[in-house]
Amino acid sequence: MTDCEWFDMTWGSSASSGYCSQSDSELELEQFYTARTSFRKNKKRKEKDELVDWRKQELSVSEIQQKVKEYNAQVNSNLFMVLNRDGSYTGFIKVQFKLVRPVSLPPPQITCSSSGRDGVCQEDEALKRRTSFYLPRDTVKHLHISSSTRAREVIEALLKKFTVVDNPAKFSLFERSERQNQVYLRKLADDERPLFLRLCAGPNEKGLSLVLKENETGEVNWDAFSFPELQNFLRILQREEEDHVRQIVRRYALARDKMKEALKNFGTPG
Repeated sequence: MTDCEWFDMTWGSSASSGYCSQSDSELELEQFYTARTSFRKNKKRKEKDELVDWRKQELSVSEIQQKVKEYNAQVNSNLFMVLNRDGSYTGFIKVQFKLVRPVSLPPPQITCSSSGRDGVCQEDEALKRRTSFYLPRDTVKHLHISSSTRAREVIEALLKKFTVVDNPAKFSLFERSERQNQVYLRKLADDERPLFLRLCAGPNEKGLSLVLKENETGEVNWDAFSFPELQNFLRILQREEEDHVRQIVRRYALARDKMKEALKNFGTPG
């Protein structure tokens, strides 16, 4: 995507834009599962049990030392993990962004004008609004974190890196893994430790990768949003609806024209 294409996709007005009314349409098959069950259909119990729940692993200090050593031996870059004397460790995680809605930046700085009433800055209404834009699909960001860093802190750090002012509660961190040509996604709890998951899974991205996505619509607590944010969600929803209507009308009009053209080929009955 070029810079021009990127900015052509931006919205003209916005409050925060974390709401997602559409499902994420991807070519890969995503299967969601929890620690207790798997929603894979027509598969034997044995295959379900092969899904590894890294959260259940509890490692001693010596086991952590061994894991860190094995992890660093497999790393092909300089993104090593460093073990501290107290048994904690630091390292890098890579997070892939899969956002389908625009994100919001802070409004531009307002300069005071001497012509303002009583010497007070007169802010233009448009400048009070936040600026929204789409992050390029599959944006990737590396973070250096510690073994005590929680998933919610990772989300907050990622948004801060891009100066995104949306509410962090609108986003979730997902664990993604690939097995037997199937893709599995698991939503991380706020208090889970991503670096521990990375250590247990090893550096192979197919074994485990981290993805930032919007929360599903049904999981959103609408009462937590401000009035301007809710207004913006309604504008986005209306635009989506209008776009879908145009697509459907265009599709049926095209089909109708093809049928009329086919009828002309039969000629007039004698």
